[in-house]
Amino acid sequence: MSRPPARHQKPRGSSGRPDRGGRPDRSDRPARAATSDWLAAPTASATLTASGALALPAGLARPARPASHRKPSAHRKASPITSALQDKRIVAAVAGSTLLVSAAAAAPAVVRWSKAEFRPAATNQAAGLNDLQANPPASQGAGGVQANAGNATNQWAQIPTAQVTAARLAAAKRAAAHRAAVARAAAAAKQRQAEAAAQAAAVATAYANPLRNVSGLVPERVDQGVDFAGSGPVYAIGNGVVTEAKGCCSGWPGGGWITYRLTSGPAQGLVVFLAEDVTPDVQVGQAVTSATVIGTMFNGGDGIETGWAMGDGSTEEPESQAPEAGGIGAGGPFPTIVGLNFDELLQALGAPAAPNAGEAGSGALPQGYPANWSAAVKP
Repeated sequence: MSRPPARHQKPRGSSGRPDRGGRPDRSDRPARAATSDWLAAPTASATLTASGALALPAGLARPARPASHRKPSAHRKASPITSALQDKRIVAAVAGSTLLVSAAAAAPAVVRWSKAEFRPAATNQAAGLNDLQANPPASQGAGGVQANAGNATNQWAQIPTAQVTAARLAAAKRAAAHRAAVARAAAAAKQRQAEAAAQAAAVATAYANPLRNVSGLVPERVDQGVDFAGSGPVYAIGNGVVTEAKGCCSGWPGGGWITYRLTSGPAQGLVVFLAEDVTPDVQVGQAVTSATVIGTMFNGGDGIETGWAMGDGSTEEPESQAPEAGGIGAGGPFPTIVGLNFDELLQALGAPAAPNAGEAGSGALPQGYPANWSAAVKP
């Protein structure tokens, strides 16, 4: 005996499912084939129309749906797009068409960018070319995307490389000219320094008239040296070192005796003396130049005598008394060859000649004394 259905249970049909009442019977609906026969070309690409609708190729035209004697319910109606997207092959075709449309839209922008990038001056073109070589355009998709990227590459291939090369050559020339100018300036500066050093050396080694500021200078005779009258400062002839400096009791009239050894110039190594009416203004060992006052002349009645002294500096004797000079002392015969030689040096420096400068001399000129002072002291 069958139990009556529970109060909360719904009556069930013959299939065991609840009877929904009024639901159309689909038992007579033809079954869908396992393999869809309306996808004739699964590899073809779909495109989009200008309005945004999906346009399938001819091979993908959807066949007419078999007629049904029953009208489906309103809530079960499916849109064509939804039905089409249920197939994975259609999804792939839609995705491919989307990439194609995206690439077609992007390619003109790439081309416009490439034209704008290389429109500036040649120097910017060179920079753009370097960047293009370092970062070449890459494919962003497959199929039609590569074709459009190839078109963009063809646009880049039209870069005016001649202008870039000319700009690089011009920049190289400017750099070379700048380097040459810097080198010339450095050479000129070096030459000026060398000339200044040579001039300073010439001034340092140059000889000057030691009697240039003596007041009332009067040349007298040549004897062991050269005698002058007057008063005022007496300078060194050139660079030297003082070897003796006495103001009295020297055995010479007036008591003064000063000697210094020249350290530069054509008479380097020779010793000069200044004696008689002179007061020393230097000390032994002091370095002197042609601007150094070594003594002051005074009117003592004897004047001064200046000339070559013995080289050892240990005696208060002129060079004329040396055996190699003839051993001529204060008694003569005058003028001595050594005295005439010193008078020639003074004349070459601007001092007046002695009255007996043209006479024949006594003795000999030792080795190491220049014979032509005019040429020796010439600037």
